[in-house]
Amino acid sequence: MRITKDFNTLDDFNFKDKTVLLRVDINCPLDKSTLRILNDTRIRSIVPTVRELIGKRAKVVILAHQSRKGKWDFIGLDQHAALLSKNLNAKVEYVNDIIGEEAKRAISSLGAGDVLLLGNVRELECESVSADMSDHAESELIGELVPFVDYYVCDAFGASHRSQCSLVGFPAKVPSASGRLMAREIYSLKTIFEKPRRPSVFILGGAKFEDVPVMMDNVLKNGGADFVIVTGLAGNAFLLARGVDIGEASRGVLADELTEENFRAARDVLSRYGEKILLPVDTAVERDGKRVCVSTGDMPTSEPALDIGDQSIDKFRKVILSSKTSFMSGPAGMFEKPGFEEGTKRLMMAMVESNGLSVLGGGHTAGAAEKFDLADRISYVSTGGGALEAFMLREPLPVIEALKYSKKRFGPDH
Repeated sequence: MRITKDFNTLDDFNFKDKTVLLRVDINCPLDKSTLRILNDTRIRSIVPTVRELIGKRAKVVILAHQSRKGKWDFIGLDQHAALLSKNLNAKVEYVNDIIGEEAKRAISSLGAGDVLLLGNVRELECESVSADMSDHAESELIGELVPFVDYYVCDAFGASHRSQCSLVGFPAKVPSASGRLMAREIYSLKTIFEKPRRPSVFILGGAKFEDVPVMMDNVLKNGGADFVIVTGLAGNAFLLARGVDIGEASRGVLADELTEENFRAARDVLSRYGEKILLPVDTAVERDGKRVCVSTGDMPTSEPALDIGDQSIDKFRKVILSSKTSFMSGPAGMFEKPGFEEGTKRLMMAMVESNGLSVLGGGHTAGAAEKFDLADRISYVSTGGGALEAFMLREPLPVIEALKYSKKRFGPDH
């Protein structure tokens, strides 16, 4: 993927006394029992862009989402506004409205340097419609807010793989730019994936197995990685693809992913890349309330695998410690459960101890790093999950394409 100065940034416009619609991704993990925000990493990540716009005397209107309709964590954004205000050390007004009269009055009353957060944009039906930029540009959201907006800035890298009206519709109608987080993500990831320092190791874990074979093929074929370590549920699936009987309990957790097509893809990359793909040699299960490691030779087990085992940790740490670039997407196990954070924590510690370039991607991975107090010791923590995967697969990101279009149509101010 070729990313150059094909889109505008905050350097290209004079925002003084202008109304700037800023789309961000501050979708946060919540406590299911209290619906309180557990981790504000994504909120803190947009602070530099908001602060810069305030400093440029812009009138800042923020659009954001939290989860989606039908999900238990689909809530309003009042907590987000409070946390952003705290991190900015500046007042952030919040209205639980998006395109209604309350929202329009609040936007119209903004002064230079003021910040307003609107309600959860996914309350709008048009936000969930599947369409391209030109169709989204004619949506209700765009039509209602464009008369109030001078510029559009997108800092939502975590959602940049989605073609939704709040993300791609505005660039067709008003001069648009990337925020600082978006630009940093794009340029940093370009360096990491296209010109890694060697040796380079990718650690792919988490719960999603379907995309892992494709990502592995991409980074190994194109020379982005010298080795790929597979952990988490993806690791269990690859063990199964290699012929290891992981047991009914572990198979049950993977049920939705265990299609013949996925297995064929896994077996294909295993046969083509062989020793460059490193799989667990043991797993950790819970037995009588304790963490117990089980060798792959002693499988199946009646308990589900909740983490990689200690031998696997030691094996993978040696590879990571000798690397110059290490990238982790997805935890190695159920790190939220006491006793089963070992794989994720110790692999992250190896990334730090390697003194090479270390990169984490995805919300769960970033959350684990925060929990272990390692986030500040990692070279770069990406806010992207699906967007990061799309970038790895060299797929066009709709938001970036929309920003490129906007630059061609409206240009910069100078």
